[in-house]
Amino acid sequence: MKNSFILNFRSSIKLNIKGKNINRFLNRLIKQNIEILDIKNISYKEVEIKIYKKDLEKIEKIKTIYELEEVNSYGLIKIKKIISKNKILILFALLGFILLLFLTNIIFDIEVVHNKKEIRELLISELKKYDITNNRFVKSFDEIEKIKEKILEKYKDKLEWIEIERVGTKYIVRVEERKIPSSEDSPKNQNIIAKKSAIIKNIEADNGVIVKNVNDYVKPGDVIVSGSIYLNENLKDIVAATGKVYGEVWYKSSVEVPFVYHERNYTSNTHKVLTLKFLNHRFEILNFNKYKDKEIEEIKLLHHTFLPIELVYENQREIEKLDRIYTIDEAINIAREKSINAMKSKLDDKEYIISTKDLKVDIKESKIELEIFFSVYEDITDYQIIEDIDLESKE
Repeated sequence: MKNSFILNFRSSIKLNIKGKNINRFLNRLIKQNIEILDIKNISYKEVEIKIYKKDLEKIEKIKTIYELEEVNSYGLIKIKKIISKNKILILFALLGFILLLFLTNIIFDIEVVHNKKEIRELLISELKKYDITNNRFVKSFDEIEKIKEKILEKYKDKLEWIEIERVGTKYIVRVEERKIPSSEDSPKNQNIIAKKSAIIKNIEADNGVIVKNVNDYVKPGDVIVSGSIYLNENLKDIVAATGKVYGEVWYKSSVEVPFVYHERNYTSNTHKVLTLKFLNHRFEILNFNKYKDKEIEEIKLLHHTFLPIELVYENQREIEKLDRIYTIDEAINIAREKSINAMKSKLDDKEYIISTKDLKVDIKESKIELEIFFSVYEDITDYQIIEDIDLESKE
């Protein structure tokens, strides 16, 4: 198998031979120890044979009256001809690949993810000291880890952790601020009150006196758990009422769905492309897997001041487009699902939808409008500060 693989790269050619008594000429080749790799009889006066390129000179010497024409070549000689014929194209392709490889190892953007501007500016400033900034080569994993350790050690009272993630030619830096607990966080004297109108479904009181019952109807501001403790109608103590109250709350939601629906979904496919732009034309270099629909973020590398030509580096993300026409029933179901999902997105793990009911469906020319009623199990806890009272004067 190995020898067969090597033989495939040996230079060989196909010859067309014309003349009288072809068989006599072929016998002369065999006597000269010229190996015939393949033979094809075309007529009694014409034949095609495949030989090694090194034997061509011997055949030229003994061909006498026979006509020889080289038809094709194989192996290394074939590769050399292809390279010679396309050397300019191959050169540009090689240069393009080297340039693409070079550019994919450069960071063009750094994004620090944090809601405080001062933290973002602090990280950008510190990273710059370690040469992590725009238009610099990427760092190795070990270098990144050491840089993170040094920054955390320097700001150990301010920063909890740092994560530096490379996404293509961009660093995304996530940071968590260290928060020192304050002694002022202890709860003040308070009542637990209803945040909104509801029917009470569950009371979880850790401290205070429960003054409402499950299935009682409450309005916003009604006291459910009191921080005022009475004995024989005398106020004995004031505490911070703590706990949670859950109730059945009611909502109306309205949602619209068009009958003709256009959807754009991102796939997981992305790649980096070097593109030459001239006038309104784009020429992607070495992009053998072009997306039909895509979203492009581009970084300009080179451009001419006067000529409409530029070289850009593109981050391409594939998009799948979906066009659909819904029936009335399909549009209603989608509207209902959208409304339910929107409601669920507002609820936490302990909250849930108890029931739903379609109130009104309005069918228009291009869309439907659905009004839906929700009954929701929801946290209705709110707090009311109890003003300071002199207990001694109340006794």
